[in-house]
Amino acid sequence: MSESTITKRALAEGLKDLMKAKSFEKISVADIAESCGLNRQTFYYHFQDKFDLVNWIYYNELISLLADNLTYENWDIRICETLTIMKQNQPFYQTTLKSSENNGFQTYLFKVTRELLLDVVSRIAGENRIRPEHKTFLAEFYTFGIVGMIVQWAQKGMHESPQDLSQDLRTLVSESKQFAVARYFQENAEGEAASIT
Repeated sequence: MSESTITKRALAEGLKDLMKAKSFEKISVADIAESCGLNRQTFYYHFQDKFDLVNWIYYNELISLLADNLTYENWDIRICETLTIMKQNQPFYQTTLKSSENNGFQTYLFKVTRELLLDVVSRIAGENRIRPEHKTFLAEFYTFGIVGMIVQWAQKGMHESPQDLSQDLRTLVSESKQFAVARYFQENAEGEAASIT
């Protein structure tokens, strides 16, 4: 591990430790640097501001985990691992996900979930003709639900276990995606039949 990475990890841990006793808004760059025995110049050598540090934490703890060989078959396992990390660092994730100034994680989670669900809808559709905009609609509908539930879970105190929440999300997607796509095909077929008669 490079010296730069070691320093960044120390600053990240310093911020997370401070957030156990102090709100994010009240923590200064000087506080973060001091908490791990560094000076402000060292902090600014690695990060632009504390929001940049938060984004680095999100990327290195969560996003890189999610992005690593993510598939439809393993996404619930990756979500469970992600939720577990979030719960282990609850004060940090709960507080930063409430901040309107930091939505990098939400944006990324939405993007990867949408891509996975677009693939799922395409696989279910198979040879049936479904317009691309309708595939996108179905994928985004479920994506908003999944991401929204994860963010709400974090903001409301992470009471449900990561295992239970990831299983609930898996069940929701598995059971409802087939219904939604089948229903869409049925309505499409009825609409085409009506236009022919």
